[in-house]
Amino acid sequence: MTALRPTEALVGRIVRAEPLEERHRDDLRDAAQDDPEIFRFTNFGFMGFETWFDQALAATHEVPFAVVVDGVAVGSMRFLNDEPAHKRVEIGWSWLRTSAWGTGANAETKFLMLQHAFETHGYQRVEFKTDARNERARAGLESIGGQFEGIFRKHMLLPSGVRDSAWYAIVDDDWPAAKAALQERIARYP
Repeated sequence: MTALRPTEALVGRIVRAEPLEERHRDDLRDAAQDDPEIFRFTNFGFMGFETWFDQALAATHEVPFAVVVDGVAVGSMRFLNDEPAHKRVEIGWSWLRTSAWGTGANAETKFLMLQHAFETHGYQRVEFKTDARNERARAGLESIGGQFEGIFRKHMLLPSGVRDSAWYAIVDDDWPAAKAALQERIARYP
């Protein structure tokens, strides 16, 4: 069990990042069927929604969240690869239905998770990785203060072939500036 698992939702102005529960299944199934583009750069295609959800729900060393907007789960993110001894964790498995793109939901969920890792638990590093071809995700990570750290070649297998992964990180030294920029960005959304 990871210490990063909160006892209640991480609540912002736009989203609630709720620890994943069975009650989120139907909303997330619907969101996952929204557009195949959502999972283009992931290995989701190997497993499909039900297996993904069951594995996320059963995860003991990861912390999956349902991203909830106006009472409806529109996507998911999770803490994974938690290394408390090294004060390091990854935020990954990030996806939102396309209607939530550009609404601030992604930025605010990541903000809440970063704040939880850095301020509640005193972590020193939060990592992210994405398909090197996923320009949208890479730009998004840079926009929240993620520092590009390199490409891991042939890092993963996807239904579409081999994936090179681009790695990003925010460290505790970066957090004050990243936090201020994220707060300013989130405030611009209605």
